[in-house]
Amino acid sequence: MNPSQTAFTRRGFLGLAAAAAAAPTLSACGGSSSSSRNSIEFWDMPWATPAYNTAAKKITQSYAPASGDRRANYQIIQWNNFYQTFSSAIASKTGPAVSTGAGFQAFQFEQQGAIAHADNVIDALKKNGQYDDFLPGVLEPFKSDNGYVAVPWQMDMRVFWYRKSLLDKVGAAVPTDWPSLLQAGKALKKAGAIGFCTGSGAGNNIGNHFLIAMMLNNGGGVWTPDGHLDLLNDRNVEAVDFVRELVSNGVIDPGAVSYTTNNMDAQWKDKQAGFGLYVLGLPQRVGDTSGDIMAASPLTGPHGDKAALVFLNNIMMYRNTPSQPSSEAFLVYYLGRIKQLWQQNLMNSLPVFKSITALPEFTKDANNVRILKEYQPIAKTSAARGTALRANLAVLDGGQAINQFTQTVLGGKTDAKSALRTFQSGLQSVITS
Repeated sequence: MNPSQTAFTRRGFLGLAAAAAAAPTLSACGGSSSSSRNSIEFWDMPWATPAYNTAAKKITQSYAPASGDRRANYQIIQWNNFYQTFSSAIASKTGPAVSTGAGFQAFQFEQQGAIAHADNVIDALKKNGQYDDFLPGVLEPFKSDNGYVAVPWQMDMRVFWYRKSLLDKVGAAVPTDWPSLLQAGKALKKAGAIGFCTGSGAGNNIGNHFLIAMMLNNGGGVWTPDGHLDLLNDRNVEAVDFVRELVSNGVIDPGAVSYTTNNMDAQWKDKQAGFGLYVLGLPQRVGDTSGDIMAASPLTGPHGDKAALVFLNNIMMYRNTPSQPSSEAFLVYYLGRIKQLWQQNLMNSLPVFKSITALPEFTKDANNVRILKEYQPIAKTSAARGTALRANLAVLDGGQAINQFTQTVLGGKTDAKSALRTFQSGLQSVITS
């Protein structure tokens, strides 16, 4: 995939952004109800190249329901204005019965009473053996007090990458912890390279993810275990202080505050970036599969902590359906066929099923194997230090508060506590509970 084709990897998890704060309460407002349709409407997003949607549509159209169940119809929903598309359709009862979508979308619509819980699907997966095929930790975040809000199907991991030739050139070892990251970064910077590649320009959330990842890597996080804001804890302050040290030493380029993903892609492609946090599939993204760009092992924090930031993409069901049993039967079927998407090399993400990770199409990529082995067992969502996903995470990821926080830190404009205090105040003003 080229960079333009992989830009979606953030959009799938960016919290419904400005729309989240002003999300309307769903209510019927005319239109034809999906419950009067003859088929299960499955709405899917452009997760990769057009070949992905072609393959997903074929899987949908190949569904042969049991007697009494409805067939399924496939529809592509573009990321542009996707939240408004879903909101309007659900409010007018013309929305889907089943869909993919943004990572926290199901939790927002659950608050509005639109989501059909997936407990029956989970029971069916237990019966057919696929429940035991889930990788550890991927299902639990979707369990709410009322039931399973959605079912995960892919993981978007934030990974540390390095360019071997640049580190060799400056005589630096691959960073394994914070001190060695600073040391290697200084050496790269002295040689005219970028010691740590990141950015927080227009449409670029990698800088946001980097700061959250460093908090997690130090045993911190935005929330308490029971979901209350706790940005000013000592571990977060320590993490932000370290990032500010990278900034003050020029390891993070002064221009990073305005770098877009296109800028970052160019820095990796042109052999300017020596180390940094980015999305899966970086070598393919920038067109350099020579083996010079490699996934590094997760860093060890100053207190011995190890953690990685992951976003869990999921499939959700809606209450407005022509047949809830038919929605459930289709979702069970679809989850059993998604391995085809990895077999066709269409996915730039980690699967949630062990059997897919054993496919030769997956294991042939040494970076994927390392990321799965070393990152997935320690991965945490942005709900950490808790584990349960919530609607408020949509306000965190991609909202103005975190954007401003990241730009403040990368710009070296203030001390860690002041930046975190402003960040917490900004989040507090828009969260729903």
